[in-house]
Amino acid sequence: MKTNQYNGADPGGSAGARLSIVMPVLDEAAVLPRTLRRLQGLRAAGHELICVDGGSTDGSLERCLGLADHLLRAPRGRASQMNAGAEAARGDVLLFLHADTVLPQHGAHRVLAALTRPATSPVTRRARWGFFAVRLDGRGAAFRVIERAMSLRSRLTGIGTGDQCLFVERALFQQVGGFPPIALMEDVALCRILRRAAGAPAWIDTPVTSSARYWERHGIWRSVLRMWSLRAAYALGADPARLHARYYKDPGR
Repeated sequence: MKTNQYNGADPGGSAGARLSIVMPVLDEAAVLPRTLRRLQGLRAAGHELICVDGGSTDGSLERCLGLADHLLRAPRGRASQMNAGAEAARGDVLLFLHADTVLPQHGAHRVLAALTRPATSPVTRRARWGFFAVRLDGRGAAFRVIERAMSLRSRLTGIGTGDQCLFVERALFQQVGGFPPIALMEDVALCRILRRAAGAPAWIDTPVTSSARYWERHGIWRSVLRMWSLRAAYALGADPARLHARYYKDPGR
């Protein structure tokens, strides 16, 4: 299913490079209209927006009509959905955006500038992928601590998460084979692959704003401990399918 085909307009900046924004969708009808409306300026500038539905039952796909360049269906699972969107993409750079995450002002320009910035020394390479710092939309000091810890951890390790809007040159994404077909931690796995293949990521310190609904629904510190335990288990070699079952043990996300 496709609607409003990409018009090829020159967005300006970074030698005319264009983004393909890939958004995996699953039962996000409540937040999609607002998220998609915020991206219409980027579409008007010539960037491409692809929504990939994983089997929504709440009318999510219909909410995307007229607000995206391509509407696709793929088997449920972020890795599967994002790979399907990337396969359909025609932009120079892929940016993977969650339906409940908001790019900062001039976000597309910041991405393209980060990927065209020369290497800082003869022994380093120009960045070909990267991610943003993150801000959570929840109120309270606890969320400020969490978001700073997330950003610091990812900057020190070179490993970002899906909430941080991973971006990567499309050619590099194709070269490494896309997201590994695993049930959970696909973002962490891809970052590790990209770091080995292309070196350190670009870091954009102007944050994206991501929803705090998971923490609010399940309890802030309980959620933090749960996520840390899942990441530790994955680092120690746990099966992503088992981790997925633990993560989704409670209904909703």
